Amino acid sequence: MIYQIIAILILAIFFAFYFAKIVLLKKQSIQTNQMGIGKKPRKVLLIERIMSFATSLTVVMELGSIFLVRQFLSPGLRIAGILAGILGVTFFALATITMKTSWRVGIPEEKTALITNGIYKWSRNPAFVGFDFLYLSICLLFFNLPLLLVSVWSAVMLHLQILQEEEHMQHMFGEEYAAYKKQTLRYLGRKQ
Repeated sequence: MIYQIIAILILAIFFAFYFAKIVLLKKQSIQTNQMGIGKKPRKVLLIERIMSFATSLTVVMELGSIFLVRQFLSPGLRIAGILAGILGVTFFALATITMKTSWRVGIPEEKTALITNGIYKWSRNPAFVGFDFLYLSICLLFFNLPLLLVSVWSAVMLHLQILQEEEHMQHMFGEEYAAYKKQTLRYLGRKQ
């Protein structure tokens, strides 16, 4: 029961940051949800729509797993799952806070600021790293094969989204983004 409560708390805090950011920016008349809409290339729209479906399905599978799975991994792996969840929430929270009014869901059509400070100094995609840690967390806490498969699919879709966003950022920010890529790794770390 304690692991169920912890997992629900991890999910609740993670998505509280997600929805709070959307609401706060909406109050400033900023359209944050640009996933799968607009005049973007067909491939971009397709990947955004599939990623949106995959991440939504993963949340449903995570919740189902929390309440239905009765066979568990070792206590050590479950503790690792809690730690992964804490890392996921931390990465995602820091990403949404650091982005300020530049945060968007999907590739924006308007130009936003290039954020390279805070957590973005250590990861070009900390929000996506947060999602990956969240997926890992729930898989370790309530492992089952369907959840694993959906989580891996979502992580792959997030990676494809990152590749599209990097192309967009290169187009939008040119040399400034190229210099940033030379210093900060896609997922985690800095180059020497």
